[in-house]
Amino acid sequence: MSSRPPPRNRGPKPINLLKYHRPKVRLSKERVPVLTKESRRCLRNLASYRSPKPRMKFPRSRCASVLVALFVGRSGDLYVLLNRRAATLRSYAGDTSLPGGKVDPQDRTFEDTARREAFEEIGLPPDKRKAPLLCVMPPFLASNQLIVTPVVVLIVDNTLRPILNTAEVASIFSHPLKGFISSESPLSHEPDVLEVPYHTYRDYDHRPGPDGVVRQFRIHSFLTGREAGGTKPVFGLTASILMEAAILGYGQPDFEAQPPGAPTPEQRIAWTMLTVPAYREACEEEGVVVDWEAVRKIAGEVRKGPQPVSHSKSETDTALPVLRSKL
Repeated sequence: MSSRPPPRNRGPKPINLLKYHRPKVRLSKERVPVLTKESRRCLRNLASYRSPKPRMKFPRSRCASVLVALFVGRSGDLYVLLNRRAATLRSYAGDTSLPGGKVDPQDRTFEDTARREAFEEIGLPPDKRKAPLLCVMPPFLASNQLIVTPVVVLIVDNTLRPILNTAEVASIFSHPLKGFISSESPLSHEPDVLEVPYHTYRDYDHRPGPDGVVRQFRIHSFLTGREAGGTKPVFGLTASILMEAAILGYGQPDFEAQPPGAPTPEQRIAWTMLTVPAYREACEEEGVVVDWEAVRKIAGEVRKGPQPVSHSKSETDTALPVLRSKL
């Protein structure tokens, strides 16, 4: 008869969310769609894009980041993952958005923030081998006056399955990336988009700049084809970010993105920093040294034409053959 003591009850083991992303299917045996020439060119453009060096310093407490997560559809076209925010949230409840949130103290980069938030919201692993970085876009100004930096990645592991944080996300869906530079719906099979315009916009007055001139900026809206089920169109900041990502990848839209003389995102950020006391207070609290005269000059600059797109060879660009071999 054994003299060993009975095993102690150590309680339930902690749940490892990552185990749900390890299905018993080998990636090499999964059928991955082949990229179209247009999608391949789009990825090359995004991977070679280099965001201009920031001309202003921002307080971290006023910064956020979102993840533009692309994947290849069945026909080889590129799609972006979108969230339908939970109806119980205090802000932007029920809106269509990108995964993301404010910068946390432990985040070293905006990429860290975007990947962490995407993991917390939809269960997308922060593993860069599963979703390698394509580019980091210039920042945008949100309606709540946060400075939001988009991070673009490409999901290359098609065995990943979402794990929704239902307290924040009601559902996820996808939309063709190219649809954000087209006034024609890519969802012609959806009955909801046949009776109303797929793309609409409205111009708003921006607060006067240092020169006292009131300029207008344009807010766009794109139908998702899911409006009958309660999903809202892609609107506002999310639409602006996805339009810019599509422009970087594919080229200019078939509509006018902004009215003549509209302030750039950089100008809007500069003017907000000058006029919103919370920014100066945050800079002082965090010890951020800001050249306020330079900020004032940026806010007052007059845009003379479309801004050039910067592309260059990089480590990400040289990695594209590896990405293409996986796709």
